Amino acid sequence: MSLLPNSRTEPDGSAVIRVLGYNIRSLRDDTAALARVIRACEPDLVLLQEAPRFFRWRKKLARLARACDLVVVTGGATTTGPAILSSLRVGVERTEDVLLPPTPGLHRRGFATAVVRVAGARLGVLSCHLSLQKDERHDQAGLLLDRLAGLGVEHAIAGGDLNERPDGPAFRRLSGALTDCRAASPWGGEHTWTPADPYQRIDAIFATGGIEVLGCGVPTDLPGVSGTDLRAASDHLPVLAALRVPAS
Repeated sequence: MSLLPNSRTEPDGSAVIRVLGYNIRSLRDDTAALARVIRACEPDLVLLQEAPRFFRWRKKLARLARACDLVVVTGGATTTGPAILSSLRVGVERTEDVLLPPTPGLHRRGFATAVVRVAGARLGVLSCHLSLQKDERHDQAGLLLDRLAGLGVEHAIAGGDLNERPDGPAFRRLSGALTDCRAASPWGGEHTWTPADPYQRIDAIFATGGIEVLGCGVPTDLPGVSGTDLRAASDHLPVLAALRVPAS
């Protein structure tokens, strides 16, 4: 497997960043293995799903961030699960936690969003976990696109657990408007669920036009990431992308 580019600042002020998407199943698995995986990926931004959202959830999320040499940007219980972490390389301009319209009988969903700066680049960021129900999921994909456009920035990324494969209507709604980073520049593994026997891709990272995708996939052979840790850390595999974001 080819090497994924490291984070760096280009001479023109553009930023090469690493973005990690990860459903962490409310920290119900091996949190030490989870922290080892996240640290080994050396992300600038982490888009979490199923972050802690019950008793002492802030403390649990902060503890995970510290174990990964990261800080909490936003999200958690305030979004019913999605959250964003970042490295100290990232400057946070503003954040907003968004609750989506509820559907009776279904888990309420939300978005964790932020506008950040890395080197000379300004970037909108959104973490999501879409519905298990097909029609609601498709509607939420449209709300995601609206929210991303509403961040008021030229460049933005979104990522999360879509609960749907690339040929599904919600996934296609997103990939029709945004760049599906894995499809644009495959790197690493493809399938994100389940870790013991991965057979489908239901987690993804997307980018708006102008962002160059340098590689995206499951970090199965990344130095420091073992198959044992990937299987122990969560019931999903992570998605890691290297992106070049133009200077603003």
